[in-house]
Parts: sequence; structure tokens; C-alpha cells
Amino acid sequence: MESVRQSKVAKLIQKELAELFRAEAKNMFFGAFISVTVVRVSPDLSSAKVYVSIMAPGKDEKEIFKIITDHNFLIRKKLGTIIGKQVRIIPELHFYVDDSYDYAQRINDLLNKPI
Repeated sequence: MESVRQSKVAKLIQKELAELFRAEAKNMFFGAFISVTVVRVSPDLSSAKVYVSIMAPGKDEKEIFKIITDHNFLIRKKLGTIIGKQVRIIPELHFYVDDSYDYAQRINDLLNKPI
């Protein structure tokens, strides 16, 4: 069960990371559209699992995800300057690709497949 504080911090991180990805899309991520779908924060607020969905026209999504993971320190630093006054500890960010849309699409295709 997630505490109220965990959910508030998770929503704050989700909102600010989404804005950060939007602002830096052209410079860092080759214009890819990156949306933060879910953020889950640990009970001690020291780490956060960030699930991202990537739409990159003309680029490989795995390549964009590698850029995100390679720039993890820089992203956390920029996040810290934004939310540093609101939280005591800036959580370690662990990024994961959110493939729930692809999974749902695959199930839909299987259900619509003729027998």
C-alpha cells in the first residue's frame, strides 16, 4: 500500500519529468516524444521507478531509451533543481520502457484474428 507522501512525491516527479522531457526533446532526444506514464517511489523516497513511453519518428526507440539511461545523472540533477525545495532527497531514477500499449495492441490483434 502506497502512502500519501509516496503518491504525492510520485505525482510531482511525474509532472516535472514530463515537462523536462518536453523541454529537452529537441536538444537531447532528437525531437522524440517521451511521456512519463507511471512513477513508483520506494517507501523511504530514495528511489523511483519511472516508466516512459517513447514515440520517435524516424529514430529507434531503443536508441532514445539508451540516451535517457545514459543521461540519468543529468536528468536527476535538473529534476533536483526543480523540486529541490519540495523534497528532502532527490530519488535515484530507474527508467523502464512502458510497453503496456504494445501489449494491449497485441491482445487486441489476437482477439480480432479469425479462427
